[in-house]
Amino acid sequence: MSDEISPSNSVSVSGEVSPSNNNQTEQVGQPKRDLAWQVASNLLVSFKYAWAGLRYGFGTQRNFRIHVAIGILAISLGIFLHLSPVEMSLIGITIGLVLAMELINTAIESVVDLTVKQTYHELAKIAKDCAAGAVLVSALAAILVAGSLLLPPLFALMVQSNLFSIFD
Repeated sequence: MSDEISPSNSVSVSGEVSPSNNNQTEQVGQPKRDLAWQVASNLLVSFKYAWAGLRYGFGTQRNFRIHVAIGILAISLGIFLHLSPVEMSLIGITIGLVLAMELINTAIESVVDLTVKQTYHELAKIAKDCAAGAVLVSALAAILVAGSLLLPPLFALMVQSNLFSIFD
């Protein structure tokens, strides 16, 4: 039996895939999906949901907006300093990872709040703190990458422009 789930197969609560027959009555233990959200009907609808998530993150999460602003600054500085395409790619990837981690953090916090009904629970605190810690780790890595790529040419430009002559 294949591990793939096709429209003609169904998944039981235990996770086993079994053939489904439209004339067959619903099996005991099979989850009902009457109230479940429908799967996106096409690729454009999937992108619509993804953009909704980005809009929500940008509109409601201060730290996401801060990361976007710092990312724009880093990309702009890289363009100004004429970094190589590989260097710009590294900066872009790290910015993308930080933004993705921020969105995952937001999703985890929302699910935790949903499950504990916004009451205090030690495990909820651990989940939220670990998700926030993951964002911090990715942001520190991004600072390391951007700093190692942006600071040397920026410093060289400042020396070349005699910006340090004001300290003489």
